[in-house]
Amino acid sequence: MAELTAGEIAELTGGRLVGDATRAIHAVAPLDRAGEGELSFLATPKYARLFATSRAGLTLVTPGLAEAPGPAERVIVADPHDALLALLPRLYAQPARAPGVHPTAQLGRGVTLAPDATVEAYAVIGEGVHLGPRSWVGTQVVIGAGVAIGADVRLFPHVTLYSGTTLGDRVAIHAGARIGSDGFGYVFADGMHAKMPQVGRCVIEDDVEIGANTTIDRGSVDDTVIGAGTKIDNLVHIAHNVRVGRVCLLMAQVGIAGSTRIEDGCILAGQVGVQGHQTIGAGATIAGQAGVFGNVPAGAKWSGYPARPHVEALRAQAALLKLPKLIRGLERLLDGKPANEEIASPAPRSRNDTPPDA
Repeated sequence: MAELTAGEIAELTGGRLVGDATRAIHAVAPLDRAGEGELSFLATPKYARLFATSRAGLTLVTPGLAEAPGPAERVIVADPHDALLALLPRLYAQPARAPGVHPTAQLGRGVTLAPDATVEAYAVIGEGVHLGPRSWVGTQVVIGAGVAIGADVRLFPHVTLYSGTTLGDRVAIHAGARIGSDGFGYVFADGMHAKMPQVGRCVIEDDVEIGANTTIDRGSVDDTVIGAGTKIDNLVHIAHNVRVGRVCLLMAQVGIAGSTRIEDGCILAGQVGVQGHQTIGAGATIAGQAGVFGNVPAGAKWSGYPARPHVEALRAQAALLKLPKLIRGLERLLDGKPANEEIASPAPRSRNDTPPDA
């Protein structure tokens, strides 16, 4: 880890320093665990109580919380989270990359590697693969024949890229992800499920990040495409022929069925499921665990199962919670009793009451 002074942190973040400019900071930690040489942050009044007792050496605070009781040394910034973006790469340097091919790596015929690319131990690279400048292939990565990989790509250990995959520049794919695997396509014939050959491509555009153990299928005939700048969490499944637009966010355990269109700027929260052949319009947000069975308009916010506009889903949930009381009232009407009459509870008995059969 590197070290920065409080003055340097203020300069890097464009903030206003309060306190000792020479205080040394070597790490970042939450308010309740930060110590003398560590940086923390306060972005919301919700955590003011922790800030008051924090031992952090330096904190990033918003202008509205600049006078909050707490550690004396602080940097006033518009948004502490944005400020951290400038600081974390300086405090936590990425591991050094040594260009070259490890002796245990296997390269097929016709592979073209940029001179400054890195291929680590036991990686397997198929015939005709192209690996762009400064790209980094981790340990035991497997790359199928003919795959094209752009510049500054990072493939973490155990990533698999099937044939028919194309990666743009600055793509990061985390451990265990499988890209370009066959889609789930079968035709029932002669009493059995016959596999439909999957011959489309899987195209990952520039600046995409894909989380660990995520699977993205190749197209059946068309291509599966992930648009530039989209970020995909761990354990996501994207089926064949899906097209995800630019700068989307797909969070953990999202499942997207085949031939769905996710337009630019969409957010799909954790465990969202989308039926095949649907379109989610640009800028739409789908709340966690929603099940999408129809097209979603651009800019809409949907939730629930089945998914519907968020306000409508909240009303439906509120109505559902009232059902037990409504059913009890209906049962009383059927019994010839007033629907709204409360059922009298037996009066509590004192400990001195004598049971009638005693």
